[in-house]
Amino acid sequence: MSSQIAAYCLWAGALLPAMMGIAASVAPGAEAAPGGPRARLIESRVPYRDGDLALEGFLAVDPSRQGKLPGVLVVHDWRGLNNYAKRRARALAEQGFVALAIDMYGTGVLADTPEAAAKLAAPFRSDRALMRRRVAAALAVLKADPRVDPARIVAIGYCFGGTCVLELARDGADLAGVVSFHGGLDTPRPDATAKPKAAILVCHGAADPHVSAEDLAAFCREMNHCGADWQLNMYGGAVHSFTDRDAGSDASKGAAYQAAADARSWADLQQFLKRILRDAK
Repeated sequence: MSSQIAAYCLWAGALLPAMMGIAASVAPGAEAAPGGPRARLIESRVPYRDGDLALEGFLAVDPSRQGKLPGVLVVHDWRGLNNYAKRRARALAEQGFVALAIDMYGTGVLADTPEAAAKLAAPFRSDRALMRRRVAAALAVLKADPRVDPARIVAIGYCFGGTCVLELARDGADLAGVVSFHGGLDTPRPDATAKPKAAILVCHGAADPHVSAEDLAAFCREMNHCGADWQLNMYGGAVHSFTDRDAGSDASKGAAYQAAADARSWADLQQFLKRILRDAK
């Protein structure tokens, strides 16, 4: 990622069958159908730890759902566990997931400037073992939830969080799938990636200046070389942060919301979930 774009990027910025207990949805932020019921969710704070560091996730679940439910980790962007990540978790909980928006930085830690966000994210960029371990700590919490079917767990992430879930897959985590939305694709040792257990979906802005052509090509080579079950969906004209309304609408800044790419990538997520969760049953 270029430092200039990174400084703006993450700062600014049916489908599953009824037998699987997951309802159809629209992209988060879109209007519900007139008169359409919305799930009454139970939301809670979930304290956990990574070694000596206290962390606190946000969990949402629809209590009306019966039986074992699929689970999803939602990994925030470089600002920390904010309302954007929580909103995505709620949208997935309304579909029937036990949704855990995780905490990468520590209880209550949120960046209030781009500089602070960059400082928080930097250790993970340089230490991918730390990144993998921190996400894995949250995954262990979700797997231990008695409502969750451990065979049907996925992880999704946005920007910095997209990088995190790809690293989780590279680490061989026992997941049905991972989905990166406008995340970084590079990894320090692509030649060391063994075949991931998780299927991989990358939702990428075709005009994203954060990901160089070299990084994109290297990712494709890595995935083909390791034999991953993977797909890369690119959205024309979309730059970084294309799912985040807070990124504004000025694509010339390198990070901007694009409604079409947001809606299409959410629909692509649904089709991906339909396939991998069906196969995991």
